[in-house]
Amino acid sequence: MSDLRAIDTVVNIWTPEAIKHRPDWTDDFFIGKVKGKHSSDGISLDVMIGEMDAAGIEYGFLIAAKAGRPGLPGCYHMPPEVVADAVAKHPDRFLGLLGIDPFQGMDGVRALEDAVTNMGFIGAHLYPHWYDLPPNDAKYYPFYAKCIELGVPIQMQVGQSLIYSKEHRGRSVGRPIYLDDIACDLPELKLIGSHVGIPWHDEMIAMTWKHENVFLSTDAHSPKYWPESVWKYLNSYGQDKVIFGSDFPVLGFGRTMDEINDRELKPVAKAKFLRNNAVRVYGLEARGIAPAPLPKSAGES
Repeated sequence: MSDLRAIDTVVNIWTPEAIKHRPDWTDDFFIGKVKGKHSSDGISLDVMIGEMDAAGIEYGFLIAAKAGRPGLPGCYHMPPEVVADAVAKHPDRFLGLLGIDPFQGMDGVRALEDAVTNMGFIGAHLYPHWYDLPPNDAKYYPFYAKCIELGVPIQMQVGQSLIYSKEHRGRSVGRPIYLDDIACDLPELKLIGSHVGIPWHDEMIAMTWKHENVFLSTDAHSPKYWPESVWKYLNSYGQDKVIFGSDFPVLGFGRTMDEINDRELKPVAKAKFLRNNAVRVYGLEARGIAPAPLPKSAGES
């Protein structure tokens, strides 16, 4: 499996143009809170692609994120055009996810439909913490229904939130158990819980095992610190339920992949985790993106 090329399903666009839309996300945040080594000056798409190549990552899902309501501290809405332009320049490396704001109501639902049908976006993205609304709140349901109608997944942050600033302390409204309500109400909806679900990671595992269309994404937390139950799940009976992400630039591509490669994962489980599950859940074969070939022992767990 040495030629395995990963798909990173959680990537923040970090070009100088993009950073203009999130001015509060400075070196102080990334170095002081996230412990990253990132410049708030940004990097070019070509540099990002070079880092992806070095790490063995073929595709990155860029998020046109929406975080908070306009006027609140730390709020930013990444224009979908910024992501769509990056995807248009490098369609063989990037795909787009549209962030949703539950307070935009049907205007937001129509924007989601436009992004998918006319701009090539392949899914939706949600930060419940930024709106102080748990993901099972009624305000989200029109967006969920539209995702089903469009046949696209939605990924959402689960687990604890950060203290983003003194003014925005981000209540942890993203308990994975709230996905149970959504999946029971809308079993067709493909739900991806990102950020591992820490500190409720076992709760997140339980949701993915219970519901056919609920999945776990491993972004934002360094692999060497993932709980052992997460490693065991993705390497055994949960190998079809866990999807790789970095949350770049919160985590660098190289460091993330190095720490995964340091673990002795089964070849089949590793291929599913790093590539094939994303291909299946996001329907990427229709876009000409093939899964990695699996050994004949693919049925073994």
